Amino acid sequence: MTADFAVTWPGRGEPEPPGAYGPAPEVVETVRGDDGEVSGAILVGDGGRLPEAAAALDALGLAPAGAAQLVYLDPPYNRGGRFEGYRDDMPRAEWLGYIETRLRVARDLLAETGTLWVHLDDAEAHRVRCLLDDVLGVDAFLADLTVESNPKGRQLDRFFAGSHDRLMVYARDPARVRLTSGVAAAVDPADFPHTGPDGVNYRLLPLRNTNKRFNPRTAPTMTYPLYGDPETGVVAVDPVPVPAAGSGTGMVEIHPVFGDLTPAVWRWSRERARERVDELVCRTVRGRSGPRVDVYQRDRHEEGRVKKLKTVWLSQEVGSTDTARAELRRAGIEGFRTPKPEALMRRIVELATETGDLVVDLFAGSGTTAVAARDLGRRWVVVERNPDTVRDVLLPRLRATARPDH
Repeated sequence: MTADFAVTWPGRGEPEPPGAYGPAPEVVETVRGDDGEVSGAILVGDGGRLPEAAAALDALGLAPAGAAQLVYLDPPYNRGGRFEGYRDDMPRAEWLGYIETRLRVARDLLAETGTLWVHLDDAEAHRVRCLLDDVLGVDAFLADLTVESNPKGRQLDRFFAGSHDRLMVYARDPARVRLTSGVAAAVDPADFPHTGPDGVNYRLLPLRNTNKRFNPRTAPTMTYPLYGDPETGVVAVDPVPVPAAGSGTGMVEIHPVFGDLTPAVWRWSRERARERVDELVCRTVRGRSGPRVDVYQRDRHEEGRVKKLKTVWLSQEVGSTDTARAELRRAGIEGFRTPKPEALMRRIVELATETGDLVVDLFAGSGTTAVAARDLGRRWVVVERNPDTVRDVLLPRLRATARPDH
């Protein structure tokens, strides 16, 4: 995919400075799945050089090039500090070059249906958004999520107490991308207060489109009469005979209107309303101008229902840095500064992949991606540049959290 525009900075395209690259990755441990086959691999080395490990990964059945359904990057945020094995205080031009190299590697790892997730904070995220547009294409953008990482706020920050990270999501091919549209955990059963004859709970949603941008002028095909009996609730799409005298209210003609009685439109086309008329119910409502008859959809809470996630992910849903540190302590590990919580990575893996898909993390850190991918039945490859982190954090964590049969 070609970019719609290009970004530049002093020195873009020049070789990385000495020391920017780490050693070529080498496999130091593998994990087998329930079927006995290798399902995961831990590599020590620079994620930017992962293609150099292709032969070793091919031999394990984990060839990542063009096959990863999810690539996750959690690089140094370039906030001016230092981490073991990484520089977090690069001159901006050097840092952008460093990130660009790894974005291109990540892009080439992705399957045509895959997605790239880049985790940063506000220090450089806006520049990386432009770089992602350049490397993957403007149309590849899917979301820029806000992740609450520190609900108390960092009180040592200069002006505002920072409490969130950014999680930018891009598709390899927006026309073919495969991404789960929602999750069951986001559905609140309390939102469905009514119970149908079959025991399934439901809620009533106005069939009228409540957005005033959609009206008979902007959506003329979505305005048409429906016919309903507010006593029985029955709705029909086509006209029905006038009831005999004394036989009850009968069917009345109903047009969509807003609360102020100005003309509106329905959410469904006439054809869809005819196909799903059994889901519709007619009721008398008390509007601002007095009683009127309206049409509602019975929206059922059936098994398997999902709901789209919001673009703000709260710590009570996905954990925080404190949550992640507590998870490491339970595994007997202390001292890792910036782990990601397991609930966050589980959500990402569940949204972006299915059982058996390949997940790749180029900055493995404490190994949260590996834990989530392993526990969810995905295949995975994680790369960490600092061998001490692999030895003292990542491997002990995987071993401490493994099921007894693994």
